[in-house]
Amino acid sequence: MSFAQARWIGDLERLLPIRSQFVVSGNIRDSFLVNLDSGPALVPLLRALWACLSRQGFQCLLVFDPADGLRTYPNEAANRELAERLFDLKLSAGSQIMSLESLGNLIKTMTSQREARCALVLDFASRLARAPDHLSEGEHRFFVACEKLSLYAAAMVPKDGKGLPLFNPLLWLVNRPQDLPSWYALDSERVASLVIARPDYEMREAAARQLAPLFAGYGEASEAARAQFLKSFSESTEAMTLTGLADITELASRSGLGIRAIDDAVRCYKVGALDNPWKKDYLREKVRGAQALIEERVKGQRAAVVKTLDILKRSVMGLTGAQARSGSNRPRGVLFFAGPTGVGKTELAKTLTQLVFGDERAYLRFDMSEFAEEHTSARLLGAPPGYIGFDAGGELTNAVREKPFSVILFDEIEKAHPRILDKFLQILEDGRLTDGRGDTAYFSEAIIVFTSNLGIYVEDSQGRRVQNVRPGDPYGTVEVRVREAIGDYFKFRLSRPEILNRIGDNIVVFNFITPEVAVQIFDGMLKNVAQRLLDEFRLTLTVSADMRAELLKRCTTDLSNGGRGIGNYLESVLINPLSRALFEETLAGKRELAITGIVETDRVISLAVAAT
Repeated sequence: MSFAQARWIGDLERLLPIRSQFVVSGNIRDSFLVNLDSGPALVPLLRALWACLSRQGFQCLLVFDPADGLRTYPNEAANRELAERLFDLKLSAGSQIMSLESLGNLIKTMTSQREARCALVLDFASRLARAPDHLSEGEHRFFVACEKLSLYAAAMVPKDGKGLPLFNPLLWLVNRPQDLPSWYALDSERVASLVIARPDYEMREAAARQLAPLFAGYGEASEAARAQFLKSFSESTEAMTLTGLADITELASRSGLGIRAIDDAVRCYKVGALDNPWKKDYLREKVRGAQALIEERVKGQRAAVVKTLDILKRSVMGLTGAQARSGSNRPRGVLFFAGPTGVGKTELAKTLTQLVFGDERAYLRFDMSEFAEEHTSARLLGAPPGYIGFDAGGELTNAVREKPFSVILFDEIEKAHPRILDKFLQILEDGRLTDGRGDTAYFSEAIIVFTSNLGIYVEDSQGRRVQNVRPGDPYGTVEVRVREAIGDYFKFRLSRPEILNRIGDNIVVFNFITPEVAVQIFDGMLKNVAQRLLDEFRLTLTVSADMRAELLKRCTTDLSNGGRGIGNYLESVLINPLSRALFEETLAGKRELAITGIVETDRVISLAVAAT
């Protein structure tokens, strides 16, 4: 199998004649695909490094780390004997613990060694100094000595005269370059920085080809099925390490997942759950008959409900983003609920959660008015590394890792700071976010719901806020004007058309509450009040026809605030005076509570009630 070696290996081979030290950072704890004598293999960094150095004629590789001290790599008898002879060491009993002073002397001897080509790796070099910019006297002396060696070391040819002049290099393995004193690499042109990137598509594909025979059914599969497996495996693991690919392979083997279930194996690795609610047989049946259930809770919004169900059905069938070359990492579904206040946008999000996950409380809600300032992005994603609280992670990323199968509601999205909205580009396109700790949260199994009141009010040419659509406008007019206003907001006011492009045609416009629907909402709320009285006091509520008509008139005169406004009026004209009346009644032994009239005196509403 042919493949291009990792870039950092080529850079190391190219720089060995002109650089004496290397600061190696980035993806250093990954596995790497290299060609060994036995063929291609996924190996750790030290094995890949030794394969590179041995091709250049190196005979001795020493490894030091602050925990275990000094050892040879590979830790074999011949290597130990050579290192003991060249450097006067005692490694036969295992690793040798060394002070920084002794380590400095070893580095000095190693860089000038001419009998054999040698290299020294300082593993976990991020832990050599407790505080890189506040060194102790011994630490400062050690780093200054290493800096001096980097400048004055010379490239040499071994005594046997074989090969070109190369340095005997010192390699620092660090989590990040700033783990060394800030002046160290800056003041020496002989210190090279090698940043190991995460594997690209070609490298992941080569690794997938190497791991493929370990998947059940690969050996018997057709060429087309094998090609599709490799494509899916490589695309769905974007931004992952090769160690991650190896772990997915192990997980698939233990779970009995074959090549046709590669997407399930990757998903299981990302979200940490094998059980997938999206693939349950009962879900299709629930969604198939869901329209009546949803319209019972969200009244008067048939067009919005139908479009929402279309998007949900697409999500259940796994066809979200099917038109793209790679869409498996995107969220299961994206919905942008727009329309007047109080018409059922949040209620529909709860109903979706109940429908898919069996519990409407399974949704994650974020009130975006709390994120109006740019610095509040730290709450969502966690503070950047180095800032107070960065190790706590973010509210959003932590919640998604805990509940990867969920509906995530971002309420009143237009109130968030534009810089925070930029974070949604990555969620909607790649289905992932990385927090301040460096941990990645995956959104590929979630439904993202945005709600917004955009388009109901707009600014006129004088900058005044005017109503764009009104109760009584035909739904077609409301939909067109709201969509246009949303487009103008993202394209011209925010100058972020790319966010609108990611949302696509998933904008669901809700209509105003009509008088006919208002009656249904009112009756439903009155029924809820009666049920609460029955549950709390074992009282059956009866309301006379005239009383009901009066309450209905008061609660539905102004429908500009939708169903929530109806509920607020009902609270003022019924629930508050009813609570006052119940305080004055003796309820013991009573079974029925009748409301026969309503009296308003000096703007104080009272009810005529009789408990029997």
